[in-house]
Amino acid sequence: MLRGLQSAGRYMIYFKNMDKVSGRSAMPEEVLPDIYRIEVPLPKNPLKYTNAYLIKGSERHLLVDTGFNWSECLQALKSGLKLFNASLDKIDFFITHLHGDHSGLVYQLCSPDARVYCSRVDAELLMETASPAYGRESDRLYNRHGFPANMLGKGYNKRDYISGEFMNYVYLNPKDRISVGSYRFEAILTPGHSPGHLCLYEPFQQILISGDHILDDITPNITAWPNVNDSLGSYLNSLEQIQQLHVKMVLPGHRSLIHNCAARVRELQEHHRVRLNEIMQILANGAQTAYQVAGSMTWDMHYKNWNESPLFQRWFATGEAIAHLEYLHNQGQVKKSSQEKHCLFSLP
Repeated sequence: MLRGLQSAGRYMIYFKNMDKVSGRSAMPEEVLPDIYRIEVPLPKNPLKYTNAYLIKGSERHLLVDTGFNWSECLQALKSGLKLFNASLDKIDFFITHLHGDHSGLVYQLCSPDARVYCSRVDAELLMETASPAYGRESDRLYNRHGFPANMLGKGYNKRDYISGEFMNYVYLNPKDRISVGSYRFEAILTPGHSPGHLCLYEPFQQILISGDHILDDITPNITAWPNVNDSLGSYLNSLEQIQQLHVKMVLPGHRSLIHNCAARVRELQEHHRVRLNEIMQILANGAQTAYQVAGSMTWDMHYKNWNESPLFQRWFATGEAIAHLEYLHNQGQVKKSSQEKHCLFSLP
């Protein structure tokens, strides 16, 4: 059995402790004064839901993340907004990152006057990933790291639920502020899970809206991106940045609220330390591609062996292996070479 997976891919595929979310009520709730969590269902996804947060103001409100561009997500989100008397023509949007379970509905929901806050990096990637050229570039990247060419594009769809339509984004830079009601949020750039992932921090109330940067009982997927050199290095640096903040409560993009941010950050750091050590042990057997390394890593997938696991899971696992191997290479702990158009990693 492949076991031990604590994070998975773009759609956050996860198999461990699924009972924690099964049968859970999706009733919207007020988690803080004028901040409401709406659990947007993700049918057939083990995560079950995305946390969308409505922050009510006197004139305009802010909605953080939306869920997939699915009818089930749209219905749940509209029902939650109606429950809290939040009209769509008075809502602005904050998109933590480009993944479809966070950005998918914004194009449908935003009114002509709505502001859609996002990082420039992820906003541009959101539009770029809609192009066939980007898909081909991504496929070349994975093939170079050993993913079989005849399996590329099968068993998964990288563009299924991501809306790349053009809209007038308001690009946020670090320390830019958004005021909603009594809250004064600061934007924090936290690349890693995506190249332009953003969190919102309220320094007076010590609240962090973390998107997928920090999650409770699962670790965010850190994967490979075309033209991104070191996703894991960026992520670990971003965790250090968050560790310097005073945070009483974390409002994550999935699962439960977090009440001890510092402890959770340490757990995430330890997870990646263990992962890196495991990869070094795998490379002791000789030079390998990232695809081969991923096949030897421990994953919590209930299949007899790597070759029996679904292709989309192998895709996400390979992306995570690439990110860890590139980090080790940048740290001078592994060597990288080319052989027959494939990239090989080995111990020095």
